[in-house]
Amino acid sequence: MSLTASIPIRPFTSFSHATLRNPIKISAFTLDFPLPKSVRRNTTTRRRPNSMNGGAVAARMDDDDDDEDVPFSPSLEQEAFINASKLVGASVSGLEAVLNKLSKWLFAVVFGVILLWRHDAQTLWASIGSILNSALSHILKRILNQKRPGSTSRSDPGMPSSHAQSIFYIVTFAIVSMVQWFGLNGLTAALAGLIFALGSYFSWLRISQKLHTVNQVLVGAAIGLGFSVVWLWLWDAIVLKAFISFLWVRIIVVLAAVGLCSSFVIYVVRYWVLDEQ
Repeated sequence: MSLTASIPIRPFTSFSHATLRNPIKISAFTLDFPLPKSVRRNTTTRRRPNSMNGGAVAARMDDDDDDEDVPFSPSLEQEAFINASKLVGASVSGLEAVLNKLSKWLFAVVFGVILLWRHDAQTLWASIGSILNSALSHILKRILNQKRPGSTSRSDPGMPSSHAQSIFYIVTFAIVSMVQWFGLNGLTAALAGLIFALGSYFSWLRISQKLHTVNQVLVGAAIGLGFSVVWLWLWDAIVLKAFISFLWVRIIVVLAAVGLCSSFVIYVVRYWVLDEQ
């Protein structure tokens, strides 16, 4: 018996049809490759409870599901925002308190710079007016005798605000001096608006620091502005001609300016410097 006679030979076509009836299926789940955690978590299926038998079927989860993200809490963000707002508010309040204390020094230096810059007869007249304006404020305080806000510890009267009155006297004199020297144009108009805004802000600090009421500051600012305008008008309308014509007028103006400015320096040393130490 030959070897070839004992082995049945199948046609090629039948072999190919037999093998293609059950093709080999290869999927990702049959391969032994580890998948990323995110893929395993997304591919994990949950089974819904079976309502037919009344039992609850727990969902199949991976062991690494415990590191889920912390849920967002709006209360934490709101608390952080409130704390930041309080910090900013405290910083602004502290800055305003410092600026309020420095305001008298700042405007005294500005007025001194204007006097040294102009160094003419009108600046002597303006220096006399500045001292008289401050004296007028103290006189009006005693006459009106209006109390300051209840939150302040100062017992002296508050109507009108002497700070606002002095500030707006200097602001008015600075604007008039600038216009007289450089004329009225776009630049001087813008600078005048800026100077007026700064004077208003430093006067408003007296309100924010609970040292004066709104009416006390407004009245002080109006008196200071009006007194400055009237005082400068007196110089141009009456005093200038007499100052040029008569020696005794010049002597009186110079002596009055020197005497009053010396008295103001003594007042500054006594009440501004020594009281703060």
